[in-house]
Amino acid sequence: MKALRVLFTNTKKHSPAKKCSFTPLFTDETQFISLIHASKTIKHLQQIHAQIILHQQFSNTRIVTQLISSSSFKKNFLNYALSIFRHSKNPNLFLFNSLIRALTDNSYYMSSISYFLVMLRSNIRPNSLTFPFVLKSTSALQEGWLGMEIHTEILKLGLLYDRFVLLHLVDMYAKVGLLDCASQLFDESSQWGDDARSTLIWNVLINGFCKAGNWGKALELFEEMPEKYGSTWSSLIDGLMKAGEINRAMELWHSMEEKDVVSWTTMIDGFSQNEQHEKAISMFFEMLEEGGKPNDHTIVCVLLACAKAGALDTGVRIHDYILSNGFTIKRGITTALVDMYSKCGSIENASHVFDKTEDKDLHTWTVMIWGCAINGYLHKALEFFNKMKSTGIKPDGVVFLAILTACSHVGNVEKGLDFFNKMKKDYSIPPTMKHYAVMVDLYGRSGRLDEALRLIKNMEIAPDFVIWGALFSACRTHKNIKMAEYASEKLLELEPKHPGSYVFLSNVYAGVDRWQDVEKVRSKMKNKGVVKDPGWSYIEIKGKVTSFVAGDCGHDLSDEIHLKLNEIVKSAREHGYMPETEWVLHNIEEEEKEDALGSHSEKLALAFALICSGDNEVIRIVKNLKICGDCHSLMKYASKMTGRGIVVRDIKRFHHFKDGSCSCQDYW
Repeated sequence: MKALRVLFTNTKKHSPAKKCSFTPLFTDETQFISLIHASKTIKHLQQIHAQIILHQQFSNTRIVTQLISSSSFKKNFLNYALSIFRHSKNPNLFLFNSLIRALTDNSYYMSSISYFLVMLRSNIRPNSLTFPFVLKSTSALQEGWLGMEIHTEILKLGLLYDRFVLLHLVDMYAKVGLLDCASQLFDESSQWGDDARSTLIWNVLINGFCKAGNWGKALELFEEMPEKYGSTWSSLIDGLMKAGEINRAMELWHSMEEKDVVSWTTMIDGFSQNEQHEKAISMFFEMLEEGGKPNDHTIVCVLLACAKAGALDTGVRIHDYILSNGFTIKRGITTALVDMYSKCGSIENASHVFDKTEDKDLHTWTVMIWGCAINGYLHKALEFFNKMKSTGIKPDGVVFLAILTACSHVGNVEKGLDFFNKMKKDYSIPPTMKHYAVMVDLYGRSGRLDEALRLIKNMEIAPDFVIWGALFSACRTHKNIKMAEYASEKLLELEPKHPGSYVFLSNVYAGVDRWQDVEKVRSKMKNKGVVKDPGWSYIEIKGKVTSFVAGDCGHDLSDEIHLKLNEIVKSAREHGYMPETEWVLHNIEEEEKEDALGSHSEKLALAFALICSGDNEVIRIVKNLKICGDCHSLMKYASKMTGRGIVVRDIKRFHHFKDGSCSCQDYW
């Protein structure tokens, strides 16, 4: 950004506005533009481009502008758009605007600003169609000083009174955190008449104050609005939800007289983003009961909630609703369906939806590959990866992360290392912190701790908390106390108040019966005010999602649940199960340890399912933490004794239990 600041400072003053007129119409202009709009591949555009040159129409600004716009519509076309622009003689305002917009829309924010500066140095005067995209790029770059410089340019050109420019200027100041500037500009605009202060500008400022946590100012602005449209209510509710102020959002929601699809969708999305997935799902069905009609975005939001809660039955109902209510099955919905089925452990259904999707993009392929990875299907993940490449789509860093994860879940170190090297050498994709974390996990869980540590020390970027945490977890599994203590020091240096650092270390000490050290760690946690995140589990029974927390006694069927759990444990003991009490982190008597293990949320969810669900139904549980060894063992026995499939999705992966064994083959 320093170079950009110098460039901006040294930009020549642009000359007074030049008249930018289009070249007189050619007889074939309309035909060329129509062909450009119809093209779908680079090859098609290149053929049209050749004909444009052949017919000596490359100087026709209308045609070249459309050529740039069309070729930059997709990211993989953008280099071609830049090439066209660079070969244009004396590019004018329309060509610059087209390119700046394309760069911004494709998230090349720095390049967008750079071409804006080239435009100024070329003495081409920007107009009201230039600045909205330049300001959007500035917001994305989070450079307030640059926004102020652009504000000055807008003032010089007399464009501040343009409502569209004003809106994006206020939006930019709000997004870079300069709310005083945004408010001042907003207040000044009141002198220009009501037309200047559109509903959108009110919404932008309200969102800005919500994001900053200034509810008083946000609500004050809301009350001052001369006319409150549905979009304004939704804007404030959205801001409150994003800041975790759920109760305030609910109060506002209940105050709304008329609720439209946007407001319903905002609530559904808000609950899901705040991990209240069961409420998001119930809100969707409440919307249907009240006659509301969801749009594509509503469907995507509720499917995301189903995916996070593992609510397969509800997801199937929503899929049926989509098919029977005339929805056009667009890529966004099909991708959400693939994601939902994958995260509910139903790879067969995910594959079925995926195979029917015609217009697959990189994101769609990535979701399918991720689904295979988290379910432990390395072979299927590789199969989809190769199919994706055969269609001409190049993998990115996220796809490689999915493949590495799939390798990690089955312990295939050599294949994981091969893909890690291919990513760097064959595709020039630099590894991120996440790639390194998976590689450390891959080495560590297979017992190759020295190689994991060597990889960390040779990283091209400084290792973060997740990297050391991955090594730490492996140290616990393989009981390498010395390396665990070293990793613990690194963890505490990075985040001294993160509960994971202390929990990891106490786990390691407990695993080798060093109870005095466990108590020291626990005391340190207490003194520093560090609190461990509680474990919870979701389970869906008859279309209703229920949540349990560790030690939960608040459920209506609590007594029956605990009786059922005792019955399961007793029966499992008769079949050879022994509680793995080393997973309890206190030096207490064995009987007390067993009681502590019995309070884990996934066990309570299992007992609840056995009480309330049909005998042949698969039990699906979603847990926010990694499943412990004892719960894993009991699930295997329960699947054998009941003859039922049990699927547990923890924070790391899926475990498919059947007939006394697990799909992870006890490697997790």
